[in-house]
Amino acid sequence: MIREKLKTAQDRQKSYADNISKDLEFSVGDWVFLKLSSWKGVMRFGKRGKLSPRYIGPYEITERIGPIAYRLALSTELSRIHDVFHVSMLRKYMPDPSHVLEHQPVELREDLTYEEQPV
Repeated sequence: MIREKLKTAQDRQKSYADNISKDLEFSVGDWVFLKLSSWKGVMRFGKRGKLSPRYIGPYEITERIGPIAYRLALSTELSRIHDVFHVSMLRKYMPDPSHVLEHQPVELREDLTYEEQPV
């Protein structure tokens, strides 16, 4: 009797989880963001706590290793990190031209000041 109730509860919870979860799959050449693990008190990229970035990148997938692991082409400053990541650590990068900011040179005066102008 108790086993039947436990089995029913487990099946119900599994059906809830199956509705929410989605199978992620990437191919070689896709660009993805890499999720940073949230270690408390660790300072990353000059920010601490809530202001630290959740994802970094984008990085290109160079190889698929099994159904749930991918090798990324990491930048040189991340060369000490192992370059194979679980699919749960990745988020697909959707290129958007509005994300690209135009570089405008700053004109410095002789006293090393400049004038800001709104965009």
